[in-house]
Amino acid sequence: MLSLNSPSIRRFKNFEFILGILLVGGITSAILFSDWLFPSGGSGINLAMRLVPPMTEPAYPLGTDPLGRDLLARVIIGGEISLKVGVYSAVGAVVIGIVMGLVSGYYGGIIDMVVMRFADVQLALPFILLAITFIAVIGGGLTNMIILLIISQWVQYARLVRGSVLSLKDREFILSAKAIGVRDVRILFQHLLPNLIGPVIVLMTLNVANNILLESSLTFLGLGVDPSVPSWGGMLAEGRTYLQTAWWVSVFPGLAILLTVLGLNLLGDWLRDALDPTGRTSL
Repeated sequence: MLSLNSPSIRRFKNFEFILGILLVGGITSAILFSDWLFPSGGSGINLAMRLVPPMTEPAYPLGTDPLGRDLLARVIIGGEISLKVGVYSAVGAVVIGIVMGLVSGYYGGIIDMVVMRFADVQLALPFILLAITFIAVIGGGLTNMIILLIISQWVQYARLVRGSVLSLKDREFILSAKAIGVRDVRILFQHLLPNLIGPVIVLMTLNVANNILLESSLTFLGLGVDPSVPSWGGMLAEGRTYLQTAWWVSVFPGLAILLTVLGLNLLGDWLRDALDPTGRTSL
C-alpha cells in the first residue's frame, strides 16, 4: 500500500491528469472547430486523388480514402458523432440511474424489489443480443444508438446509487432531517445525492470512453449510425478491405479511437483517486 501523498505517486498522477487533458482537450478542440477547418465537411469526392498515401500531398496530410476524400477531415468530423454518442448516452444513463437508485434505496420494499429485479433481468441479457433486437425493431441511427446505450447502462448507476443510499439513509443527518419534517424529495436530492455523486462521476467518465468503443463496434458491424454519416466505426468498416493496400484508411480512425479512449480513461482514473476519501491507493 502506497500513499497518494508520496512524491512518486503524485508525479505519476499529475502526469496522468495532464496527458488525459491534452488528449481529450486536443481532440475535442479539433472537433469543435471542424466546421471552420473543413468547410466541405470532408465529403468532397475527388476520384483522381483516391487512396493517396499519408504525407505525400500537402493538401492531404493523412492521405485519402477510396473516394478521394480527405481522411484528416473525415477523422475529425467523424469524432463529433462518436463523442455525441459517448457523452449524451452517459448523461442520459446517469440521470435515469440516479433517480431509480435514489428511489429504490430510500423507500425499499416493493419499489426496491421491482427495480432491482428488472435490473437483474437486464444485466443477464447480453448487450449484443439487446442491440440486435433493439435495432431490428426500432432501427439504427444516431438517436436510436444513444437510446440503446442509455437503456443498457442505467442499471450500473442505479445499483451504485442504491448501495450508497442504503449505507447513508440511517445516518444521523438523514434521521435528523426526517425528524424536523424535511420532505423526501429534498432529502434525496439535497442531502443524499451530494454525498454519493463522486463515484457516479468517475463511472460516467469511464463509460463515455466505453460508449465510444461500443458505437464504433456496432457501426463497424453495420448496426450503428447511418453509413453516409462519417464516424470512426464506419471508417474502420470501410477501410477493412484496404488493409493490405491502403492501411491508413483504417489505421487513423483506429488511432483516433485509441487516443480518445485513453485520454478519457486517464481522466477517469485520476478522478477516482482524487475523489477517494481514504487518500490511499494500492499498487
